[in-house]
Amino acid sequence: MDPYSNTLYMLDEDYFDHEDLMIEAMAVHRQQRATLGASSSRRPNSQPCMFIRRNPLEGHERLWKDYFVQPPIYPPNVFRRRFRMNRDLFLRIHFAVVTHDDYFIQKRDASGRLGLSSLQKMTATIRMLAYGVTADLMDEYVRIGESTARLSMKKFVKAIVSIFGGEYLRSPTSNDIARLLEVGQRRGFPGMLGSIDCMHWK
Repeated sequence: MDPYSNTLYMLDEDYFDHEDLMIEAMAVHRQQRATLGASSSRRPNSQPCMFIRRNPLEGHERLWKDYFVQPPIYPPNVFRRRFRMNRDLFLRIHFAVVTHDDYFIQKRDASGRLGLSSLQKMTATIRMLAYGVTADLMDEYVRIGESTARLSMKKFVKAIVSIFGGEYLRSPTSNDIARLLEVGQRRGFPGMLGSIDCMHWK
């Protein structure tokens, strides 16, 4: 459907009191239709990009006051529930990731304005991993665009594998398996590894 087909009818009736104004409105309408026709070769039903003017500092300040200032608005038990880890572990990972990849360091854009902070990028990533939500959902609270949130996720995962892969993401040794089975047995969960889809471990 032509989005400009109702343009003339949406104007105030007083607008048409003068014939010259009506002619001008019709000329604008024809120009809009011509522009739409020229751009229709992109792809059917495509929408023009929507520019949203965000304030990244606003998102950072809210995040800082909610969880990282002393005392924070939300206590440690809420942090753990929402981030799926305690704040000390979050900050340890944050420091390692920022040190490893300068993508997470806050920078200024061409106009000199500060961009997203490392806390915003990492919070968006952790929330997506913790809740299994889409990148777009992070925008309202963290003030981070969908594409930036996805890029932050990719950079974060690569950094984690590079930094912690050798220690935490390796295949378990025989000693690791024996220790985990013993802990599970002691806590009343015999054969625990099999119950979490680790049947391929001998």
